[in-house]
Formats: sequence, structure tokens, C-alpha cells
Amino acid sequence: MTHTIRSFVLRQGRISTAQHRACERLKPKYGIPFSKAWIDLESVFNRKAPKILEIGSGMGETTATIAQAHPEFDYLAIEVHTPGIGSLLNQIELRELANLRIIQHDAVEIIHHMLPLESLDGVHIFFPDPWPKARHHKRRLIQPPFIAQLCQRLKPGAYIHVATDWEEYAQQILAVLSAEPLLSNTTENYAERPNYRPLTKFEQRGIKLGHTVRDLIFRRNGTTTHSADTPNAS
Repeated sequence: MTHTIRSFVLRQGRISTAQHRACERLKPKYGIPFSKAWIDLESVFNRKAPKILEIGSGMGETTATIAQAHPEFDYLAIEVHTPGIGSLLNQIELRELANLRIIQHDAVEIIHHMLPLESLDGVHIFFPDPWPKARHHKRRLIQPPFIAQLCQRLKPGAYIHVATDWEEYAQQILAVLSAEPLLSNTTENYAERPNYRPLTKFEQRGIKLGHTVRDLIFRRNGTTTHSADTPNAS
């Protein structure tokens, strides 16, 4: 039996009453169950619009803020931890977001089993776990096989946007994305933070501690009519 290395650890965590109730009440409406069958994203959102995947939505504040600011795009959030799922579900209801759905499962398996080829206009991976200890680097999400598979789900011209405040991980991410033949960097090395990515409380704390936040924005090689419709990276 092959052992799969996970990029996350499912901790028990504490879930609030509000988060628990949100999962029970709202997940059937806004959640998509994991399955080993490709999904039709246009049917999920009941419209034809650019589709953006967010991997690791955390507690959901950034995801909900972006979705609210860009109602012309549809957002599919992936998260494994139940408190974050409950928090984001509450945000969806509070902000009345019709353009945001959630899958609670491992991103690697979702991409492999559920997302059709060339179905995405963009991917956000904001502050993935850096797994700072050297012996844990194999758990990092951004690895060549994962990026190769993810690129197959991007339309030509679609983008991948990764942000991290861990300098050594930023260097690894830059190397991995630069080595992928389907991708081209939108700048020489690191990009300026684009307007569509809001500053999070986590990021603001990091900046106060002297951490440098790195944004990396790459596009899949090729042309597409949707490329001009993605959030402006300037």
C-alpha cells in the first residue's frame, strides 16, 4: 500500500457553536461533497463566468472579501479544517455571496478527481503551511508533481498566485514554478501584492515582526479570451 504524504495535519481544534451550526445548516447549500467524478463548474454556479480556485481558505476572511469584491467571478474554496469551513459558511451567508462554494477535502485529491482539464481561470494559494523544519519539507504543498497536475487544470492564460511570508519557502516556490514548462512568470522574480489580495491580520502581524511577504504570479503559457478578465495583477 502506497503511503501518501499529506501537506496538512488534521488537528482536533476547537469549533465554536456558531461554526458547528453553520456546517450543519449551510454546508448542504454551499458545500460540494468530495467525489471521484469530475464536476461541471458552470452547473455548480448556474452560470458561465471565470472560475477561481482557492486552496487553503483558512478561516475564510480573505476568501469572502475577494469574492464579495469580484461578483463577476466564481470562487471554489478548498479547506480541510472544520472551524474554517464553519467560519467561511457564516461569511457566505452574512455577505450574501452567490459566487462562492466550498469543498472540505484534500486539495491534491480534489484536483486529481474532481476538476476537469483546463477548467480554471486562476488559482490562489495564500500562505500555505511552510513546514519550516527540514525533515518536514516533504509535506510542503508546492512541489513539482502537484504543480504539474494543477497546471493541467488551468486554461491557457490562467494564473497561479502564491503568497508566503517564509523567505526560504518563497525561494523554493519560485524555483518550482519557474521549472514548470507550462508556466511563465509575470515578472522577473517576485510580484507586487495585487490590489485584489487584501492584507490579512496574519500578514499585518508578520509585517510588524519584520517578515517579508512574497507574492508570486505565474500564467499558463498560451492565449485565452478569459486572460483579460482575471483580477488585475498590477
